[in-house]
Amino acid sequence: MSWRDFWNREKNTIYVNERHGALHDDLVAKGIASLVRSPDSVVLDYGCGDASAADLVARKCAKLYLYDAAPNVRARLARRFEGRDSIALLGEEALDGVADGALDLIVVNSVLQYIPKRDFETLLDGFRAKLKPTGRLVLADVISPATGPLDDIRALLSFAFEGGFLIAACVGLVRTFFSDYRALRAQYGLTRYDEKEMLALLAAHGLKGARAPLNIGHNQARMLFEATPDPAAS
Repeated sequence: MSWRDFWNREKNTIYVNERHGALHDDLVAKGIASLVRSPDSVVLDYGCGDASAADLVARKCAKLYLYDAAPNVRARLARRFEGRDSIALLGEEALDGVADGALDLIVVNSVLQYIPKRDFETLLDGFRAKLKPTGRLVLADVISPATGPLDDIRALLSFAFEGGFLIAACVGLVRTFFSDYRALRAQYGLTRYDEKEMLALLAAHGLKGARAPLNIGHNQARMLFEATPDPAAS
């Protein structure tokens, strides 16, 4: 099983219950919406997952593109947002077909940990090409080498306490210990970047980056980076 296979399941166990998933999607969507600077913006949520609260983002921009690599996720998105002119669902070919220089904002949230570094470098070149000269790339939920499982557990339990699903979260942590997610994490690991490495990678691919003070979502032990095309690298 690959990471894509795991996320392609009709129902995965990463969320302890429906409330967890709904609160997570709502918090992430609000975080992405807060990054949209103009109602005329064209936005891409890359690796969006089920994005059940994407309407919150779509209301803030002119066009929202949703892309996920898992076919079953894309099918659920198509059913959820059918007929919504402001939301466009992209497969691989449609993603490649987005015009260069067309996007004001690209958000990649909680994705990089599942992508090998060499593939991420290829993505960076594609992202830079799709951005407008004034566009921004946001890389969120980036895991540093200093962040461990205990940091994630603490963040989850705090989120669960505030969201009213603490008991379910405790049960879910036990279930995760015996899950395919833990087995995949042991097999493949999670890709990690320290701040210096990430900024160097962005610069090497024509982007000027900086770490932001707050991450999207509930886990503030993880990092968020913002980057813009560097005219000097053109």
